[in-house]
Amino acid sequence: MNPETLPGTTDRRVAGLLRLLAQNATIVISGARIAREIGVSRSTVWRWVERLRELGVKVKGQAATGYFLEKVPDILTPDVLKRQLKGNLFGKRIYHFFKTDSTNRVAFELGHAGEPEGAIVLAEEQSAGRGRSGRTWHSERAAGIYVTLLLRPKLAPVQAPLLTMMAGLSAHAAVEAVTGLPVDLKWPNDLMIRGKKAGGILTEMHAEPGMVRFVVVGIGLNVNQERFPGELAGLATSLRQETGKTQSRMELLVRLLREFESDYNRFLREGIAGVIQRFAVVSSYAHGKKVRVTSGTESYVGTTAGLGPEGLLQVEREDGRVVTVIAGDVAEAR
Repeated sequence: MNPETLPGTTDRRVAGLLRLLAQNATIVISGARIAREIGVSRSTVWRWVERLRELGVKVKGQAATGYFLEKVPDILTPDVLKRQLKGNLFGKRIYHFFKTDSTNRVAFELGHAGEPEGAIVLAEEQSAGRGRSGRTWHSERAAGIYVTLLLRPKLAPVQAPLLTMMAGLSAHAAVEAVTGLPVDLKWPNDLMIRGKKAGGILTEMHAEPGMVRFVVVGIGLNVNQERFPGELAGLATSLRQETGKTQSRMELLVRLLREFESDYNRFLREGIAGVIQRFAVVSSYAHGKKVRVTSGTESYVGTTAGLGPEGLLQVEREDGRVVTVIAGDVAEAR
């Protein structure tokens, strides 16, 4: 395995600094003590404190007098997450980065290296977050949830894409439970709130003929973004924008992983039919919605007519033909 796949020494020591501050919340800790306990120089401590502040962590004090934590931060640190997820499949092997290029890339490398099912990769920020069809995913620092789960299901490759829809159901349930917001699912992989995108899912797999070796399921949720750049401003939204208040990323992530484990176990027991049925119930896009489908150079308007036996969207075109959408973008047609 490429050593760069794993969180580096800096990630681990910054996490150690945060843990030390949290364990001594409201108590001033000298820079010398911090340096001694995490094994770095005092000047490095100062640089890392500044890094935590950039993530929104309320650290008071300065190098000459020491530091203290004004408020427990909403950083997705593994030690806190493991306590919340004790006994959960996805609470055992957690790889946390303050910044990486793509959690899906890291998880894919872990899969090739033999990492067991249930490992998750988290990032506070991504520099090259990936979306469907090669798009980029806007991954603002400490504002969203950027997580990828490693699975090793005994499935045929044709069944693996249903994990995208299953993950959508998990995210739908988690967001509604934590925020009370009305969440819609747009086939096959988007979470929508009042017509704007609040989250997305990217599933990638490594397979051999007839057998999946592993699958990585990346989930991105817009949680506390206050604004979006450029053209995204009219297309995307966040839970903070929709509720008018800051949301706990940790609470939402814990609920998401619990929902995902429950849905995954159900999927393995019952197969794909249950996922398709549930998706059709919660998604307004599954039936009776006027949409525009764009696939390659082809674009057409039609009305959604349900999901097929493999979870593919059926669309009745304006000329009366019913077509199966295998790949492409589906958007509501006004």
